[in-house]
Amino acid sequence: MAVREFRFQGVNVSGEPVRGTVFAPSKKAAERRVENLSEKHEFRADTIEKRHTFVYKVRHQTGEVAKGEQKAYTKEEVASALQRMGLEVIRVERKLLDFQLRPSQTDIVMFVRLAANMLRRKLPFDEILTLLMADTSSKPLKQMMQDLHADLKSGVDAQNAFMKHQHVLGKFTAYMLGLATASGNMAEMFDATATYLERKDEFRKSVRSALITPSITLIATIAAFIWFIWYIIPGYAGLFTQYNVELPYLTQTSLDFAAWMDVNWWWIAILLVVITVACIAFARTTRGKFYIHKYMLQIPVLGELLHKLNLEVFCRVFAVLYSGSGENEEIMKIAAEATGNTYIEHQIKTITVPLMMARGTDLVVAMEKSGVFTPMAIARFRSGSETGAVRESADEMAEFYQKETTLKLETTVESIKTATAIFISILVGLLTVICAESALIQPTSSDIMFQ
Repeated sequence: MAVREFRFQGVNVSGEPVRGTVFAPSKKAAERRVENLSEKHEFRADTIEKRHTFVYKVRHQTGEVAKGEQKAYTKEEVASALQRMGLEVIRVERKLLDFQLRPSQTDIVMFVRLAANMLRRKLPFDEILTLLMADTSSKPLKQMMQDLHADLKSGVDAQNAFMKHQHVLGKFTAYMLGLATASGNMAEMFDATATYLERKDEFRKSVRSALITPSITLIATIAAFIWFIWYIIPGYAGLFTQYNVELPYLTQTSLDFAAWMDVNWWWIAILLVVITVACIAFARTTRGKFYIHKYMLQIPVLGELLHKLNLEVFCRVFAVLYSGSGENEEIMKIAAEATGNTYIEHQIKTITVPLMMARGTDLVVAMEKSGVFTPMAIARFRSGSETGAVRESADEMAEFYQKETTLKLETTVESIKTATAIFISILVGLLTVICAESALIQPTSSDIMFQ
């Protein structure tokens, strides 16, 4: 959900004015956050204003008329800012359709990768943002960079500035980039984030391309099979029923199925719609995501691949953060969130991290207790822990799993295609048998005469 910026104003117990900003998906959520802040810091909030997008039309001193957009809390703020720039304000209005569109994942990956490459060349980050703003063709991404550039120049904390755009960049990406700007290894963290995004995007595209064609083929085949059994076979085999001819087993079963569908199709359709809506609604809940992500790891062939991809992401993020922080518990939480798997995240946060914090359990032992790390990962982390090369071990595991998942993906794709082809062959074979069986029906003259 898009995160909006809200400004609140009020007075504290001493009568002094208080002003600040909060980020929330809605005004009600913003009001709750301001209420919590007011109780904690002892002030009374009088107004809460939402930041809007305004469109303006101005005239330069040369007489040239220009149009543009600016985000602000009120129309007066926009007009005042334009006048201070020496522009004659012709019109300022709120944008009618103020939607916050997300740029494509490819645009985000390109933004992070180009920024990482420029940082390695020692370019200042504000100059990088200026160059990328001029080069990008994505309006949502350009708007995000403009807002980010303005916030950083005005002194807004880097972490807050990036988290403000988490609905555009993604929560983890915004967090990592914000952390990078405040750290001493900015180029390295940008590079690691870019690698993470590239791997995730590459894997998603590969799986999507591998599943789309088999899925469409499978759905079309099943639909054709049902249509053939429900409509075609009764159309010609049903003629024999009026002659009291004894039909072959599969043909008779098909006619019985067609008759049953004629009577019950309406409630079957309703049931399918209800089940589909219920499944989608459940999948969007926290509990639903947990179970889906848990059992996804148990899917034959594909589950193991997904599991190792999640561990690759964990190891890559863990290696980057481990070098710049001594708080292993917080690193574990961030790396767990980066996997994108709710089940793995839950196991690490509720088992591994509490063991490390409350009982002082060794890192490797706490990881092993979670039950989500492979024996190879545990062994490699144990070796790194004993030699003092935990970061190097995590890097090696990330590289190993990257190569393994890349190689196994092709095998997995072929397995999916093979399974789909076998299933389709079974349906086609069954239809062939039914048609052949129906073609061999031979009513006798006595049957016809009796009728």
